[in-house]
Amino acid sequence: MKIDLTLLSKLEKLSHLTIEDEKKEQVMQQLSDILGYIDNLNELNTEGLDAAFSTLEGGTPLREDKAVQDTETAKKILSRAPQSDEDFFIVPAIIE
Repeated sequence: MKIDLTLLSKLEKLSHLTIEDEKKEQVMQQLSDILGYIDNLNELNTEGLDAAFSTLEGGTPLREDKAVQDTETAKKILSRAPQSDEDFFIVPAIIE
C-alpha cells in the first residue's frame, strides 16, 4: 500500500500530530515500508497454528500482579498532556 498526501493528512488529523512539510515525503516512505512489511507477513501460512501459539516453552512468563498507589507517575504523565482536569485527560470529541 502506498501512502499519499491525502492519506497522510487524514492520519495527521486522526492522531492530532503535525508533520513538517519537509519531512512528509520521508514519513510517507517510512509508513509505506512498514505496510509493505506487514503485507509480507500476510503471506505466512498460519492455518494449523493455535491462536495462543508461543515460542516460549511453558507459555509467556507473567509477573506478579500487584496494585501500586503511585500518584507521582500519574502527575508526570498528565503534566505532558495538552489538556487535563484532575486525574483525567481531556480529548476532542470524535463522535458527533
